[in-house]
Amino acid sequence: MYLTMRSVWLLAAGVVLVFLVPRPATVLAWTALVAALVAVDVAAAPSPRGLRATRAVPRSVRLGETVTETLTLFNTTSRNMSVLVRDAWTPSAGASQERRSLVIPAGRQRRARTALTPTRRGDRMADLITVRVRGPLGLAGRQASLDAPARLRVLPRFASRRHLPSRLARLREMDGRSAVMVHGAGTEFDSLREYVVGDDVRSIDWRSTARRGEVVVRTWRPERDRRVLMIVDTGRMAAARLDDAPRLDTQIEAMLLMAALASRAGDRVDAVAMDVETRAQVRGVSGAALLGALADAFAPLQPALLETDWTLVAATVEASLSQHSFVVVLTGLDGSGANAAMLRALATMARKHTVVVASATDPGLEQLRSRRDDAESVYTAAAAERDLVELDAVRQRLRRAGVEVVEAQPGALAPALADAYLALKAAGRL
Repeated sequence: MYLTMRSVWLLAAGVVLVFLVPRPATVLAWTALVAALVAVDVAAAPSPRGLRATRAVPRSVRLGETVTETLTLFNTTSRNMSVLVRDAWTPSAGASQERRSLVIPAGRQRRARTALTPTRRGDRMADLITVRVRGPLGLAGRQASLDAPARLRVLPRFASRRHLPSRLARLREMDGRSAVMVHGAGTEFDSLREYVVGDDVRSIDWRSTARRGEVVVRTWRPERDRRVLMIVDTGRMAAARLDDAPRLDTQIEAMLLMAALASRAGDRVDAVAMDVETRAQVRGVSGAALLGALADAFAPLQPALLETDWTLVAATVEASLSQHSFVVVLTGLDGSGANAAMLRALATMARKHTVVVASATDPGLEQLRSRRDDAESVYTAAAAERDLVELDAVRQRLRRAGVEVVEAQPGALAPALADAYLALKAAGRL
């Protein structure tokens, strides 16, 4: 049951009667009359439990885009209903026009549409549907909450896909060269051609030279069908907010662009998200289905306020890869909190694989270092400077261990990682 403002004004109108007949019995009589009218109005109102509700919503949407949810109410009673409906969703679903009035004839159905523009990645859940049916006097009515479960999966924005065409053009340029002058592991034999001045003498094919009677060299092209394994760190470092979004969102953006590029290059791409356990993984998917599978699997992920188990990370890489592969670790580098286990694990992986650590830098750290307004800001700047020095030391240790380090601002990490991949591929290190 619920009361309308009409019942409140009707009760307030009794003040005039009290002034005319100032007795306690007048107040009691008027209150009893209003209560009786409210009871009659509630009894005369149709029961909202006679409505059957269903929701229809697309399975997924990219962050920042808008979809339409359709709510259908079917009147199973023999009476017409004039209802006020609230189609409730969690606030981050970005629902607009949740409340609306509908007239539903007996035995008929009506639809109401709600636009959803989510503001956060992950699964957005629908709440209860609240229905109010007013009585014929308009003083009160009946209220009920109907359950019609619905879920909308909000996929990563993948704004970095705008960088994909330019990187694919560079990849095609690499594949289309007549000769890639690279010698050693990580390349595939392409063809033989006549020797020209400036060619690497190590590329001379002596058997073919003897057979043809002229000096010929082997040409190489970047190797295809390599294994690419991406590890997304979902531990405490992924929870740091960079430009009003967690670092994890930046890592997922970089992973998606990297996966799209490597897949187009003919490499086999797997991805694992983990901290103290495996949170999500995509393996054995290729072609056009890869990006969809990655976005769907990684969309619900949230950072865990736990220290990442780097021994588990190293064991996962060891169990997943049996030959030289390309391993990308998307994490955060922290000078003051550098984990010795992380450094050991990455150095171990680098002995067998080509390892790249991709980390989004904190724009606020540079701002803190540059401020000198007062004594407090000077101390803060000194702490920021020390953290940057320690971070540089971590970076140097990783590079001495054979680990490539890619660092960039949150919006630039994805293209920077793609450029590093292309550079390694062009150099024959993959």
